[in-house]
Amino acid sequence: MMRGRFITMEGGEGAGKSTMMERVANWIEQSGRTVIRTREPGGTELAEKLREILLDRNNLQVSGKSELLLMFAARAQHLEELIRPALARGDWVLCDRFTDATWAYQGGGRGLPGEDIATLETLVHGDLKPDLTLLLDLPVEQGLLRASTRGQADRFEQESNAFFQRVRKAYLARAVAEPARFSVIDASQGQDTVWAQIRAVLQERLAP
Repeated sequence: MMRGRFITMEGGEGAGKSTMMERVANWIEQSGRTVIRTREPGGTELAEKLREILLDRNNLQVSGKSELLLMFAARAQHLEELIRPALARGDWVLCDRFTDATWAYQGGGRGLPGEDIATLETLVHGDLKPDLTLLLDLPVEQGLLRASTRGQADRFEQESNAFFQRVRKAYLARAVAEPARFSVIDASQGQDTVWAQIRAVLQERLAP
């Protein structure tokens, strides 16, 4: 059986990933394929519990290293329990964030050493990488304004503008380093315009 495709959606706060996830999933299903929608941190019972810890606005005492290890602990369970079995069945996996988010948030935002992230990446998923990563990019100020309408901010959403500027810079550096895997989408536009960009990428890179 042919291995399924692994697609990830990345971006900072307010980029519109959740909305576009649904459109991408519908596009995949219309082609007759089975798609598994998931997210990080999360996707399994254990990983969702770790997500609660990581996003809890009251857990401000969590250190950068603890945060990094919790992210990869959740990812290890996610891969073992959900992602790898789905891909082996031939299903397509569509994931809201993956390891690129760790490079952006814990690496860029927190300033944690890249060597530590790379070591954990190798340990947890080795050479398994997404077949396509859609990076929804927009100015930090615009994203934070959008995010502010969603209700109470989680632990990450309380970070400074400077933090999110570093996150954006790290994401874009990842895209430059791996152009064959990444596609940068201008997420500052309206939903239909953003979707038109994404659909064009899907048709070019993933259509049979």
